[in-house]
Amino acid sequence: MGIVVTGATGHLGRHVVEQLLEKVPAERITAVVRDEAKAADLAARGVRLAVADYNRPETFDGVVAAGDKVLLISGNEFDKGRPQQHRVVIDAAKAAGAALLAYTSAPGTLTAALADDHRATEETLLASGLPYVLLRNGWYHENYTENLAPVLEHHAVVAAAGEGRVSSASRADYAAAAVAVLTGEGHENATYELGGDTAWSFAEYAAELSAQTGEEIVYNAVSAEALTGILTGAGLPAPLAEVFAGVDASIEKGELVVAGGDLSRLIGRPTTPLSEAIAAALKG
Repeated sequence: MGIVVTGATGHLGRHVVEQLLEKVPAERITAVVRDEAKAADLAARGVRLAVADYNRPETFDGVVAAGDKVLLISGNEFDKGRPQQHRVVIDAAKAAGAALLAYTSAPGTLTAALADDHRATEETLLASGLPYVLLRNGWYHENYTENLAPVLEHHAVVAAAGEGRVSSASRADYAAAAVAVLTGEGHENATYELGGDTAWSFAEYAAELSAQTGEEIVYNAVSAEALTGILTGAGLPAPLAEVFAGVDASIEKGELVVAGGDLSRLIGRPTTPLSEAIAAALKG
């Protein structure tokens, strides 16, 4: 039984493969990549590489074998019809007779436009008849901590989230949940709502940044329209800026507070605190 990971050189995929290498022999892992050169280090460690592209279904022929477990990491090409891209992997897994397909989705509570592609993919997966796991990942710490430069420059956290709270966790935490499912037993046809143990507000985030930098950093709550303008002004395409502003609106409504503790239970430890992610980002 092999384990196939799509998007293996992406931010989350790399964490998954690294953690899999600690638990299973490298030759049992297939890293699906678009650019072989980006995965040269994985190949050197014995991981099998499969060069395939969601936009070219034929490239997935032979990638999945009977009995494999597959992790479908959601694509990031928002403008290319992600549900159809994901269907390519689901169809390949079904045709091969995969034992399980786990998909990184979004919290069931999320109604922002960002969730639409995930819901459509979930429907395709459930209709396929494959044994499935829905890993409904909440927000990542890194969505904020990887882009601290403008925050530190302007001494302000800007968001359209009001007093809403976020149950974020680190990418490594979500990767650990995927690895637990791929290497464990008894997860067939399960849905996990995954988020950090402690929800935080943007005012608290700004306060933590202030404490760690020794500088006063404030939270500027703005409207969704204002945030869209700020993001497009910074060079983000308007449709993507609207998606991010829509997520903030969902945060204000409490849709990214993920309770229940599924993530810490799956990984067998508490989730990484936001303060640790901030400290790591500030060290650079």
